[in-house]
Amino acid sequence: MRKNLFFALILMVFFDYANAQTLKPGVLVIGNGNAAVAAGLQSAISGVKTTILLQAGGFDISPIENDLNSGIQATFLKKYNAFLNKNGEKYVTGFDKQVANNVLTIWADSTKNLTIIRNVMWVKAERSGNNWNFKLSDGSTIKPKVFINLADAKLNEALKITVRSTQNWAKLDYGSTLYRTSVAAGKSANGTNANFFSLYNFFIPQQENLVWINDPNSMLLGQAAGATAAYSAFYDTKTSLSNLKKIQGELINYKLNLIPFADIKTADTNWKAIQFVGVTGILKADINGAIANFSPDKLVTTEEIKQPFKDFYYKAQIWFDDYKSPQMTIGSAIDMVCYVGNKSLEDTKRGLEKKWKTTYQFKTELDLKRQINRREFAVLLQDYMPPFNVNIDQNGKVVR
Repeated sequence: MRKNLFFALILMVFFDYANAQTLKPGVLVIGNGNAAVAAGLQSAISGVKTTILLQAGGFDISPIENDLNSGIQATFLKKYNAFLNKNGEKYVTGFDKQVANNVLTIWADSTKNLTIIRNVMWVKAERSGNNWNFKLSDGSTIKPKVFINLADAKLNEALKITVRSTQNWAKLDYGSTLYRTSVAAGKSANGTNANFFSLYNFFIPQQENLVWINDPNSMLLGQAAGATAAYSAFYDTKTSLSNLKKIQGELINYKLNLIPFADIKTADTNWKAIQFVGVTGILKADINGAIANFSPDKLVTTEEIKQPFKDFYYKAQIWFDDYKSPQMTIGSAIDMVCYVGNKSLEDTKRGLEKKWKTTYQFKTELDLKRQINRREFAVLLQDYMPPFNVNIDQNGKVVR
């Protein structure tokens, strides 16, 4: 009787182990730093089963520099400060890594779709078709669809990944259209936070379903990587076929800056519209040294928007041929949007009368003869004729 019971227990343990030894998440992140945790959180929040392999007992978070905080990074700092205040540690000197670990542990453990594996090492890593196969020190296996690699040299060697050059943050510069491919912005680097990161810098040629992060200390970059990996896993497609617009839209929905406007915080009612229009370059930042400002109260001139509009819309050429004023009034902006976007002029005016101080929360009056400011213009475009919806190529050039 005892012998049979013993064998029954052995079989139960064996089958439980066999059933639990292989994980097949959509996304795997290996690491325990800033970018790793942000990538894992965003991937899970985007609706994909995600695993973070810490290889340690907890998170090891580096201090946040002078970034333009947004998205998960901004939420983390808010939770971090709230934890300090709640626990009577408001006046802690410097950055407390243990507090950071506590905050992120609570956050991660309560996040749906997210599995954290602690104190387990990977011992073997290899390709499995277009996907991946990782053997762990506890005998288990992880087979993710998409793998996020945080510039880990040992993993590169094991997976035979050759990184010839790594692109990092680029300073916002309108001499090129690459900024339109941005998936993160505001990192403090090279004396400025007017920086952005292109989606296509995550990818290594000939390496499908790999998202490469070369800045493991950036939560901003980690969040963007998480959304990028989640897109491929969710739609079961290759990373080379990533849809830039959908990934950008996902990140804006989760409050991550794509354009580093220092004077427009994520709490601003019009932040989302300004980000969507800003990443198209229809309205460009005022770059002054280390800072890029949107300047929301600055008045819009015909000259600054004429060529960008012509680049995006064929019909804009005809409208601007007839419009001779050097200033853009609210009335002329509405007329342009209706003409180019095939909208009813009267219906648009009636809609704006209802939304002006309620939905948009503008402090100004709706005066059709008054020169329109940049805030008003961005919101009007995004609501009635969003240039963000126009396709672009991998260099940010308009495709029509």
